[in-house]
Amino acid sequence: MKTAKYIPVVVLAALAFTSCEKDLDLQPEGGSLLAAQVQETNVLIPERGAASFNGLFSAIGQPNSTFNRTSPRADDFAFIAMCLSNDYEGSDAILPDSGYNWFSVCGEYTSRTPSYANPYIRYATPYREIAAVNDFLAGYPENVEDPLIINMIAQARAIRAWSYMFLAPAFQFGYAAGAADKPCVPIVTENTEDFTNNPRATVEEVYKLIMEDLDYAVEHLEGASRTSKMYIDQQVAYGLRARANLYMNKWAEAAADAEKAAAGYEPASIAEVSKPAFMDINEHNWMWGYDMTADMAMVFRYATCSSWLSSFSAWGYTAGAACYVQMNNLLYDKIPATDVRKGWWLDENLYSPLLEGLTWDSLKGQQIATETIPDVKEPMPPYTNVKFGCNPIGTTANEEDYPLMRVEEMILIQAEGYAKSGQEAKAREILESFVQTYRDPSYSAVASGRSLSDEIWFQRRVELWGEGFGVLDTKRLNKPLVRFQNGKASNWPGNFRFNIAANDGWMLMRFPQDEMNTNYGIVDNTDGKIPVIEQNGELRDGVTD
Repeated sequence: MKTAKYIPVVVLAALAFTSCEKDLDLQPEGGSLLAAQVQETNVLIPERGAASFNGLFSAIGQPNSTFNRTSPRADDFAFIAMCLSNDYEGSDAILPDSGYNWFSVCGEYTSRTPSYANPYIRYATPYREIAAVNDFLAGYPENVEDPLIINMIAQARAIRAWSYMFLAPAFQFGYAAGAADKPCVPIVTENTEDFTNNPRATVEEVYKLIMEDLDYAVEHLEGASRTSKMYIDQQVAYGLRARANLYMNKWAEAAADAEKAAAGYEPASIAEVSKPAFMDINEHNWMWGYDMTADMAMVFRYATCSSWLSSFSAWGYTAGAACYVQMNNLLYDKIPATDVRKGWWLDENLYSPLLEGLTWDSLKGQQIATETIPDVKEPMPPYTNVKFGCNPIGTTANEEDYPLMRVEEMILIQAEGYAKSGQEAKAREILESFVQTYRDPSYSAVASGRSLSDEIWFQRRVELWGEGFGVLDTKRLNKPLVRFQNGKASNWPGNFRFNIAANDGWMLMRFPQDEMNTNYGIVDNTDGKIPVIEQNGELRDGVTD
């Protein structure tokens, strides 16, 4: 196991002679079938269309999804790896500065280098999913009437919107920064013809497409059921539209959509989160998730969320290579002792009540944190997360699932939407009801002295830690990235210890080099410069002050 920040030279050479649209799968591979032929095939063989549809969902966390043509990479597992990258680029989730840390580019912010693998994965993954959706949509005529096909089309369009929601905030600032008319990412749909001169659409144009897709999904998924929470129903579509409305500063609309999304779901109880959890798609508070199977994980078990997020896998980088994900102590110190979530991370003395009664091989309880199992598990450092469990503790299967949407998020969107649309009393009532009932009976929304907006962000940062919202929320709210404060102890590794101003152009991703070589319409992001160790120690974010 070793860190590989860059795409090997041999691969770069191959990419340089491969068209962007083929390498990123922006159009059908080879172009051998016309749309009419695909439509005819789908009519004659419905199973073919169904298989393409199912592939949209299995691809979400697929190991080796980008570089399987060369060699396995431990950071190559599609959208789940993107979620972890978004957290590792944020303020609150820390991986060590180690030769085993395949995500080190996120910690040091060299993830803007256009020839590195991590940013390439984060560009190629959504566009490959978008291409797969476009191919699927092109396989059916516009006047299709079969309700089962319409259901699949609605889910596919929701997936396309979700994919663009990963790209848009990565490549441009958002509505809160006044960037609606700024260049974002190229739009590719089933009707796109010119892939070699496809300029960046504006933020507003990208979100227009996102909303068109989600509006269609909400309308056409009404009354439809699903066979698994791995798929999308109308409530998940409402939830995705609630997220999009947040990005567009449409606060009342976000709250209304989130309320519809959450209907009938109940948050996990204090008892349920008083032990490692967040690993099973059947947890009742999950609305949407990735259903990892042992067969999927066996493709490359190191490229899974279990390997990189759970501290209890016996076949992972966390325990095996001491790449445990830790919480920033600045945020941890703000969690009240009465809040059950304080136990989702070890304290400075390596204690968490969540470890009581747990066993791992010959270890029990707090020994799990402190002891070594040769070639399997290293001791955990302070502030290591024990939020994400494994079943059983010490598993080697790595088939734990990953949450893509939970009802708790929808409740927090309601609170934020109402707070920012002039209904602060209602927002405070929603927030206090949730936290007091399900996390901290002693909670008061005013006790911290933060503004209501910052208090809601604090709750998001604690509740949704490790679920992919880190740097995206920071940028959405037009906040500085604050990892340390002058004069305070910080558990961020030295090379990753810096703060970045909200308007710093280095917060924007760069386009992969081979995309620039073949799509001549793109003008890249060039502002900002790589952070310097311990820069901007005076910055504050309103939460960890």
